[in-house]
Amino acid sequence: MADTFNYRIDHHGSLVRPAELTIARAAGDPEALHAAELQAVQDVVVYQRKLRSTVVTDGDYPREDFRGAVLDNVSGFRRTDETGPDGLVRWVAESLPKANGPLLADWAARLAELTVIAPKVSLPSPAYLAATTYQPGLGVSSARELGEALAEIIQAEIALLVAKGVRLIQLNNPLLLDLVATEPSPGPGALSFEDALAVDALAVRLGQRPEGVRIGVAPGWAAPSAVDTARAERLYTAVPADRWILPFDQGTDAELDLVRALPEDRDVCLGVVDATVPELEDIGTVMDRIDAVGEFKDVEDAAVSPSRGFADIASRPLLSAEDQHRKLVLVETIARYCWGNEF
Repeated sequence: MADTFNYRIDHHGSLVRPAELTIARAAGDPEALHAAELQAVQDVVVYQRKLRSTVVTDGDYPREDFRGAVLDNVSGFRRTDETGPDGLVRWVAESLPKANGPLLADWAARLAELTVIAPKVSLPSPAYLAATTYQPGLGVSSARELGEALAEIIQAEIALLVAKGVRLIQLNNPLLLDLVATEPSPGPGALSFEDALAVDALAVRLGQRPEGVRIGVAPGWAAPSAVDTARAERLYTAVPADRWILPFDQGTDAELDLVRALPEDRDVCLGVVDATVPELEDIGTVMDRIDAVGEFKDVEDAAVSPSRGFADIASRPLLSAEDQHRKLVLVETIARYCWGNEF
């Protein structure tokens, strides 16, 4: 894909929140919080520009966690007092969802006003939300029905984002990689593998789109111990995403198998640095792993990023801001080792 170079240095979207924003969110004053969000987003755009990233996000700063684009702006969901083992507050669907307006298009437009670097937007996938919020007996007949309703909302939002100039959109479904394991573990999902694929496929299937638009899917934060190749191939062919953002920071055979199963015409973004530990990866080791990919896939169709978001939950960053910075600088360095100064 000739224009992959536009997005070589990528990241998942969520960044460690500045202290001022955390304090404003805790204080509970909506006007003060919004002002803090505006300032923080402006600052993080400058920060990403200095990092020479090829994409710019709002850092997920206006949201409590990576699901917020939908849960904050779509009716039909109720927040509970429960918190899961992943640290996410549990929400449940009480009726079919209805969007109350644009989900992220206004924030994306603000990014476009602040920089000429391509804005990137991350959204939770409809299959992930349906799998984790569906509860029998609460007003929605099935998780599949919930997922399809969410897919319509997210597909419409993607179309709106593209119309406003966004060229890279990422859907996050942290449950998918577990479903392509040779021995899938019973997770929190209320959707079958085939239903999950059908729902997420609905969201990313757009008609005509401007040149250079990429819709990506991040199917999980870590590779399973072993990959069922047939199921991985089924995932990639059923969900017509342009780019797959895959964990690639542990050097395992399973990580290679996930890349190997990709169709030739799909981009891959390799999550080459571990976003959960402060220690920096050895560049030679990372390059050896990328060279192994080059034996079966054209690295011209590849990009690099951290393995996952640094703060998918605002209150639970995985690293300090300083450690996050060192990891992002390393990603930029690795990109230049791979592709020189083409960007």
